[in-house]
Amino acid sequence: MSDTGGGRRGGRGGGRGAPQQSGRGGRGPYLQGPPAGRSGRGGTWAPVQQRPGQQPVPASGPQPVGPSQGQHQQYVPASGPHPVRPSQSGGQPVRPSQSQQQYVPASGVRPVRPSQSQQQYVSGARPAVSRLAPELHQAMPAPTRPLPPPVQTSGTPTRVHQVTEQVKQMSMQGEASSSRAVPVSGQSVPVSGQQIIPASSKAVKFPLRPGKGSIGMRCLVRANHFFAELPNKDLHHYDVSITPEVDSRIMNRAVIERLVKDHREAYLGGRLPVYDGRKSLYTAGALPFQSREFHVTWTEEDDGSGNERRQKNFTVVIKLAARVDLHHLEMFLAGRQADAPQEALQVLDIVLRELPTARFSSIGRSFYSPGLGRRQTLGEGLESWRGFYQSIRPTQMGLSLNIDMSSTAFIEPLPIIEFVAKLLNRDIQARPLTDSDRIKIKKALRGVRVEVTHRGNMRRKYRITGLTAQATRELMFPVDEQGTMKSVVQYFQETYSFNIQHTNLPCLQVGNQQRANYLPMEVCKIVEGQRYSKRLNERQITALLRVTCQRPQERENDIIQTVRHNAYQDDPYAREFGIKISDKLAQVEARVLPAPRLKYHDTGKERDCQPRIGQWNMMNKKMVNGGRVRSWMCINFARNVQEQAARGFCHELAFMCQTSGMDFALEPVMPPLNARPEQLEQALKARYHDAYHILQQERKELDLLIVILPDNNGSLYGDLKRICETDLGLVSQCCLTKHVFRMSKQYLANVALKINVKVGGRNTVLVDALSRRIPLVSDRPTIIFGADVTHPHPGEDMSPSIAAVVASQDWPEITKYAGLVSAQSHRQELIEDLYKVYQDPQRGVVSGGMIKELLISFRRSTGQKPQRIIFYRDGVSEGQFYQVLLYELDAIRKACASLEPNYQPPVTFVVVQKRHHTRLFANNHNDHSSVDRSGNILPGTVVDSKICHPTEFDFYLCSHAGIQGTSRPAHYHVLWDENKFTADELQTLTNNLCYTYARCTRSVSIVPPAYYAHLAAFRARFYMEPETSDSGTTPAGRGAPPAGALRASRVPGAVPVRPLPALKDNVKRVMFYC
Repeated sequence: MSDTGGGRRGGRGGGRGAPQQSGRGGRGPYLQGPPAGRSGRGGTWAPVQQRPGQQPVPASGPQPVGPSQGQHQQYVPASGPHPVRPSQSGGQPVRPSQSQQQYVPASGVRPVRPSQSQQQYVSGARPAVSRLAPELHQAMPAPTRPLPPPVQTSGTPTRVHQVTEQVKQMSMQGEASSSRAVPVSGQSVPVSGQQIIPASSKAVKFPLRPGKGSIGMRCLVRANHFFAELPNKDLHHYDVSITPEVDSRIMNRAVIERLVKDHREAYLGGRLPVYDGRKSLYTAGALPFQSREFHVTWTEEDDGSGNERRQKNFTVVIKLAARVDLHHLEMFLAGRQADAPQEALQVLDIVLRELPTARFSSIGRSFYSPGLGRRQTLGEGLESWRGFYQSIRPTQMGLSLNIDMSSTAFIEPLPIIEFVAKLLNRDIQARPLTDSDRIKIKKALRGVRVEVTHRGNMRRKYRITGLTAQATRELMFPVDEQGTMKSVVQYFQETYSFNIQHTNLPCLQVGNQQRANYLPMEVCKIVEGQRYSKRLNERQITALLRVTCQRPQERENDIIQTVRHNAYQDDPYAREFGIKISDKLAQVEARVLPAPRLKYHDTGKERDCQPRIGQWNMMNKKMVNGGRVRSWMCINFARNVQEQAARGFCHELAFMCQTSGMDFALEPVMPPLNARPEQLEQALKARYHDAYHILQQERKELDLLIVILPDNNGSLYGDLKRICETDLGLVSQCCLTKHVFRMSKQYLANVALKINVKVGGRNTVLVDALSRRIPLVSDRPTIIFGADVTHPHPGEDMSPSIAAVVASQDWPEITKYAGLVSAQSHRQELIEDLYKVYQDPQRGVVSGGMIKELLISFRRSTGQKPQRIIFYRDGVSEGQFYQVLLYELDAIRKACASLEPNYQPPVTFVVVQKRHHTRLFANNHNDHSSVDRSGNILPGTVVDSKICHPTEFDFYLCSHAGIQGTSRPAHYHVLWDENKFTADELQTLTNNLCYTYARCTRSVSIVPPAYYAHLAAFRARFYMEPETSDSGTTPAGRGAPPAGALRASRVPGAVPVRPLPALKDNVKRVMFYC
């Protein structure tokens, strides 16, 4: 996602008034006053500035309602600012009295006096800010001096100490495989020297649905959910052990399949069990034994050689483990039990997967086969296979089977010679392989299974482990114990009467690495059905998207055909367990929420606007707050764009910015510069310094750099952004060559929108925000967060994950978002730097982190402290809900408490999910009033019944108009809600925010704070992970951190994480990544 176009995808907006962290002696975000206790009653956030027309909110403000004040939720923090103690009657825990309340950090360190840990706002004071304080807008690594061990003080209540100790011993339930546990406080150095694990999921319950929404035009939609009738059977769970042990699920399944065939009638009581491929076997009814040992003989497949097939003996022990209770599942679906019985759901899922697993290639929850649709070539030896996704889900209508169409990349089953020619896109006989060719071939083929073709019908299979350094004609190997050497060419001629033609090519190394086996490329063919799990290139991604892009009616018909093809009524396993699946899509009640009115500048012909079907345009409108660009320049890296064309394009773009309402100079500081891409850094820095010397005489700064890039620019874009934002301190706008020549008005208008927010302007504002009519946002200062973690591509085992958090910086407008980014442990989903504690040489124990810095930033921008927090969290799977909520909510609590005693604004924590498989279709595709131009449901369509969670607060919202393919609604699931949103309030707020996205005049598919966080994390990866060469190495001088710049990960045994290069201060102040 680059800024090279004016398309609908985009980044986030920010303003010149956005905050920054100054260096030593500068004005800091906090104004340090006398220690708490000397100035009365603890710390306060006294207003620093007040904008014209802004209503001041008293510093004390309406106090947030705590859990003990009538809320149905109860938060038990890992070690939070308000420890709880049981009441005398043994009922609900109550908060300690005022004299007992004391903040205890997660690690149990001695509480620090407010004068050290809680800075206060006192108007007029200027503190000396340590250079080691965390940077605003960029989460920096903390100093690594270890903190003192915990000390039990007389002032710490005994109950608090017990709670802290209990927390250390609690384990977190969730998908441990997907993310490693980290200290619950998110601090850089664990204060107690040992890892703190988040509290048990039993400590918190997700909020119940507060009723269903009623706002909007009612309609019916169809969803790709199929009603599943709950079985009335007595399910049993058995443990399975297979000796000798094997790692392959395929082999395990083959053994159990053989066992069932041989012993079903005699020893299994005629039962047809299902098996998960590992340790668990399930039956509908009890087996006639508690425990039994079986001996199974597995026979190898016929390889066509005519030789006797190999056999292997296994001992299988099946032992009763437990009965699976379906009563709790019935209670859960009826809304009379809070927790989903995961084992019962897992059993039903395994039952419905048993037959497809035997028929198709199983990958995750999807099944693929060349028979499910036409194969499509993706290029470079890859092809797409069609398939379907299948998952059993608990919903309000009961059990539901979610079916969706799917496609993924497989390696073409080609002879290796053909595959290599396709991979390199050339005739491999024309010239010798280069070193980079060899590396590319080796990376593509490592781990791929091949079969030999030189032995007639005998098709022995091998797995490729490498590539020989020498050509085939040069390879020799010992043929006996005396060390007699023979060439590979000679061996194949004498043994198989096979003349090797391509002797200039390397051989494949197969089998054991210690005892290398050589196979010439021309005798090997790739085995069919191997998924390609590495990263696809841009052309392959485009080809795959073209295959998967289906209009809604076409996709709906394919889903129905898939259900009929699967014939669940004839599935012997479904029949055995009494599961019946409907063949009709669920019909669901929905509502279409109205689009919000948008405010533009009063000097335009249209002062406000009502979007139609999720879109509008800038005709007759001016940006509500135009930014200022008085000095700018252009550099052209495209060889086919002449200077005159570049000059003309820049003039048209400047005129469009001016017309749209910006204060934009029509002429650049210097004429456009033509430069070669390979001289990127040199040209950038030289031109920047030339402009700097010209502007220095007028005491001005360069406001903007416009860059023209080739359409296929490789790593040029990422390198340019890294240099501009972390080295030169320059905001830039990139434009592709094709747009320079087309120069369409629509494109120029979209680019103007992006430039405006990059230099501190606002494009539009919700009318309801200005008139203070947004429930639970306009009544008191409210900050809206967005957070996301992006992980490295498949196959990149060492790269860090990048976390990003953005937060609104204007209230009541809520359109500008400041952001922080941080590198963290590989594939770690929890955001480690939300809150952290570290040792400062001058100030001792200091707290920091992303949440705290963004709260400070909001306070500086608006002059008021947030009295309500709304946190949209992107990218969390259902299995990680408890883990993420407990860790990150605790970090929010600590960040607030570190600012001021008893400062705990109410929090609403909402997970945003796009990677799900629910699709919504119009009830009548021919009714033009119920679909948009692409045939999709209308933007604003919301569903909170039937296919949603039985009891919890969630909804599907399709907030955008479709362009091509089938729209994917966003799924919002509320994990914590102290603000007590109604369904209408949260659904309307979320939908309205989708119209404030800065980079286009369209509503977007997910709420902008979450979208901006994703873009910020995506941009940050350019800073530390430039495009690598085929060898996997990074060229020198392309963003590699200096020696010694690695910081240890907080996860024991993890690979050290490279810190992100610091952003320049003037870049931090604006929304540079739009």
